[in-house]
Amino acid sequence: MSTFLKHTIFLLVSVAFLASCKENKSTESTQEESVAVDSTSQIITEVASFTGQQVTGVTLTADGRIFVNFPRWREGVKNSVVEIKADQSQQSYPDEAWNAWEIGQPTQMDQFVGVQSVIAFENELYVIDTRSVKFQEVLDAPRIYVFDLESDELKKTYTLGTSSYFPDSYINDLRVDPIKNMIYLTDSGHAGLIVIDRESGNSRRILNEHPSTTAEQSYLTFDGKKWEGTINSDGIALDAVNNQLYYHALTAYSLYSIPTDDLLTKSEKQIDQSVTDLGTTAAPDGMILDANGNLYFADLEHNKIQYRKPDGSIYTLVEGDKVRWADTFSIYNNELYYSNSRINEATGDISNMTFTLNKTPLPTNN
Repeated sequence: MSTFLKHTIFLLVSVAFLASCKENKSTESTQEESVAVDSTSQIITEVASFTGQQVTGVTLTADGRIFVNFPRWREGVKNSVVEIKADQSQQSYPDEAWNAWEIGQPTQMDQFVGVQSVIAFENELYVIDTRSVKFQEVLDAPRIYVFDLESDELKKTYTLGTSSYFPDSYINDLRVDPIKNMIYLTDSGHAGLIVIDRESGNSRRILNEHPSTTAEQSYLTFDGKKWEGTINSDGIALDAVNNQLYYHALTAYSLYSIPTDDLLTKSEKQIDQSVTDLGTTAAPDGMILDANGNLYFADLEHNKIQYRKPDGSIYTLVEGDKVRWADTFSIYNNELYYSNSRINEATGDISNMTFTLNKTPLPTNN
């Protein structure tokens, strides 16, 4: 048999095997039950609600300030970033001018266009502006605005270089690595991750269209009905101490990790080979790690929030009607805050829909 024919047969068998694995993972994930339900299950408190405004991101500072954001997926977005004050009032952040941009206007350097995520880190607020509206191509370069939380003034802007994004990119979430002095981002529109050097501001793209960053299917299933959508690398979590970056495509059932050392020292090909498949999970949106190494994420299709222990076992923390597409998570004072973005339900007019920010205690069996 010729060498060419041997390689051809090998490739065909490999493709068939991978396709079979993806199909099996999808089927298993809809049938798989969690290992256990935590004892704190169902203790859920509503923190804030938003009628007609679809929330995605939430973050809390070390002193308990709460920030949320609203992506510009449709007309009528009143604010891109809001701070929820102690009296429950909602205030444009950092001010009304930054939130005043409207669809159809020229983009400005000092106005939000399409904010997808907010992350409080140390004494700064990182705001991801996708520069995309209505799920269309980017209007200009995606960027991260960094605000000083003491003065509430803009401190720095990281603008992605042209080689780091595509017209169909949708920069989704980020984590800040204080040890490596890097920022890691997911691109859910065009599969891949992005690394930004905090010192120089230089950005580079990694794992572009890699199997680990690419959606495994084009839909999720809710109550037996398909919700159509292909969403690539989305959730991201960082264990800076143990040198591990976790990430997950949204319409997929596989959790991956990669050593952060490899992102700085290895070639693109070597980085591709450094990825570890950590196994099957539910299809999630955002993710977060707690101080004990538990990784929290949603089971979107079954209205659950789950967590994965360091040993790989998976538990359900809360479930039910108060979990409606748990989008983004933040941890403060031993409680897990999460936003309900109800994406599978928000397919038309949302003016009468209510989206909530809730909190629930962290598990007691850490």
